[in-house]
Amino acid sequence: SPKRRRMRHSKRMRSPGVWLDEYCWEERMAFHKRRRRESHSSERENGSRRAGTDLFLFDCRHYLEARSLNSRIMFWEGHNVDIAYEEDSRDSFAKDRDRDWHHYSKSSGRSGRSGRSRRSSRRHRDRKRRHSPSRHRSASRRSRKRSRSFEDDGEGHLIYHNGDMLKARYEIVCTLGEGAFGKVVECIDHKNNDAHVALKIIKNIDRYREAALSEVQVLEQLKALDPDRRWSCVQILDWFNYHGHVCISFELLGLSTYDFLKENNFQPFPVKQIRHMAYQIIQAVRFLHENKLTHTDLKPENILFIKSDYDVKYNREQKRDERTLKNPDVKVVDFGNATYDHEHHTSVVSTRHYRAPEVILDLGWDHSCDVWSIGCILIEYYLGSTLFQTHDSKEHLAMMERVLGPIPAHLMQKTKKRRFVHKSKLDWDIYSSSGRYVRKRCKPLKRYLTSNNKDHEQLFDLIEKMLEYDPAKRLTLDQCLQLPFFSCYHQNSSNSPEDRTVEL
Repeated sequence: SPKRRRMRHSKRMRSPGVWLDEYCWEERMAFHKRRRRESHSSERENGSRRAGTDLFLFDCRHYLEARSLNSRIMFWEGHNVDIAYEEDSRDSFAKDRDRDWHHYSKSSGRSGRSGRSRRSSRRHRDRKRRHSPSRHRSASRRSRKRSRSFEDDGEGHLIYHNGDMLKARYEIVCTLGEGAFGKVVECIDHKNNDAHVALKIIKNIDRYREAALSEVQVLEQLKALDPDRRWSCVQILDWFNYHGHVCISFELLGLSTYDFLKENNFQPFPVKQIRHMAYQIIQAVRFLHENKLTHTDLKPENILFIKSDYDVKYNREQKRDERTLKNPDVKVVDFGNATYDHEHHTSVVSTRHYRAPEVILDLGWDHSCDVWSIGCILIEYYLGSTLFQTHDSKEHLAMMERVLGPIPAHLMQKTKKRRFVHKSKLDWDIYSSSGRYVRKRCKPLKRYLTSNNKDHEQLFDLIEKMLEYDPAKRLTLDQCLQLPFFSCYHQNSSNSPEDRTVEL
């Protein structure tokens, strides 16, 4: 029945951090009486939007309680969110929430209103339409058309179309990509000389909204620490709340390194370009580490080329075209999971294929887990394919042992994951179907070398030291930059990455 559907929907709907209480019978009846008394005018729509702003501000406070007072002041200072309005909204939030909670359903078309209420509203609209001038009817149609653009799909994505305008400023050109967090679109910024920017539109779901707020704070602080854009981290241009969706605008970059590999049939990058990309990635992540941040989600998808223009050459042996990148300059993106040293460290971080052994073994993690991830990224650039292609933790550890040798006994003894261990060793049957897969799929690291050229050997020396099991013995990024693979950059002692250029 409509009542049961509404109650089930109220259970699914979440406020920032707590479930919304179900309405008691008396409250529901009073709610419908108020709705019938109210007109179906734009005032109610505006009230819903105000409630959406209240929800967003409440959500910001919910997240920022974990930060220090000074950090919160720095976060809000200078933004276009009215602090005075935030304080006023704290008192009215509970009342407005009960009235307008349906506005924040995954699709505003499923508002939880009863069939009777909807029929009453339609009758009221019909009466009003009969007594309104034609221009009011057309204005009403335009209003309803605009309201549909505020809807979300079943997964919490904002429904939009090319040409839509957000905040009377950002005109959507096309979709650039999609992830678990939401979507990224290319926009024309009409308040910035019609510049093309990338706009990240976060899902209207609590956990993604909180991660986006975390990312905004990190990005603002990194921008303040790097006003000259010396380090290869993407910089935020603007951010705002759009009907429950946190939207973050960035400079428009090229393809991700993964997408370039994919569109180039997973042909490896040349070693000279890998060196240049590795240097910029290490500089960027080193900048994070110096400021007490761990990225925790480094992978080829989160390394973007500034420009991904390329030349095409036909490969007669492979009988296909191959792309050669013109400019291998890159930037690190996606700081939604970046974690400060003093913050709570969740037990699991990083995307599976780039996850360090100490994370899998639940031994705790620090900056060194980023170093491991970079090592996995670099060998993927060299091979054109992922080194540890698995979705099972024990199989992942077995692959590591096949490539890098046995995991040290002292790490296996300290792990809380006892199901992985037998007599201080990995409990793994090499003759099982999984064991045969690992032996077929993986081989010792040095056997992946495709050339005995000095550059290749120096790259593998770097990768081997980055893929050290023991995080206490793993090289820091400062130490990585001193290895022979980067000797061509040592001629210039400047700290600025722009001053260190080599012929590619």
